[in-house]
Amino acid sequence: MALLRSIESKIEGLFEGVFGRAFRTHVQPIELARKLVKEMDDHRSVSVSRVYVPNEFTIYLSAHDRRQFAGYEGSLVGELQEYLAEHARRERYALLTPPQVLMMTDDDLAVGEFGIATRLVATEPSEGEAGGAPPPELLLVEPAQTMVYRAPEPVAETAPAPEPEREVVTLTVAGRSHDITTPRVVLGRSRDCDVCISDLNVSRRHAELRQEGATYWIVDLGSMNGTLLNGRRVGRERLRDGDRITLGESEVVFGRSPSSNP
Repeated sequence: MALLRSIESKIEGLFEGVFGRAFRTHVQPIELARKLVKEMDDHRSVSVSRVYVPNEFTIYLSAHDRRQFAGYEGSLVGELQEYLAEHARRERYALLTPPQVLMMTDDDLAVGEFGIATRLVATEPSEGEAGGAPPPELLLVEPAQTMVYRAPEPVAETAPAPEPEREVVTLTVAGRSHDITTPRVVLGRSRDCDVCISDLNVSRRHAELRQEGATYWIVDLGSMNGTLLNGRRVGRERLRDGDRITLGESEVVFGRSPSSNP
């Protein structure tokens, strides 16, 4: 397994190195390697005691794709053959000869498309090997049907989603600002309230500031003297930046603005 990964890494290295500069949006060598292995697996032939697989693989490429690695084809073919041989050893497949990879140009293929045809090529058995040879019906004179693949489209890098805009929400009472950091804030005369208002005309639990989603509301809690918003008595009303809430004789200013901190 380690050797197989090493070979795959070498093929990836070819792509990242000399091929990568002009080859990145077309057929990738590592994709060829993986589809060759798939074709080997898909064309297994089970005999009495062995599992035979093709030993000849023909890769068809568009002229434009093949030109991308002109001058390096021999190195790539060697890596692909080694990759197939190691896969066959790992899976305990029977090969009549070491795998052979051929590259051909097919003008009917578009850029990014490639075809693979496989064949089980017979050889003359040597003495003592006749019993291990595959049955004649497994030996193909013509290649199997060519399978056409399309290289996967490159995944576009997406920009990270912007962070939600931070904001500062405050209630200002008698010139003192209270930062609001919880979804429910009780206002009243009691010391137990979140915002304590020292006004005898304010009920102990007079009103509540509520956050529901992105909206803030002022809700009267059944106070004795009621709750006014911008001079109008309300039971429950939506708040906007700068709204003035009157509780008894005290005025509370609701503030909501983007944070200045990064």
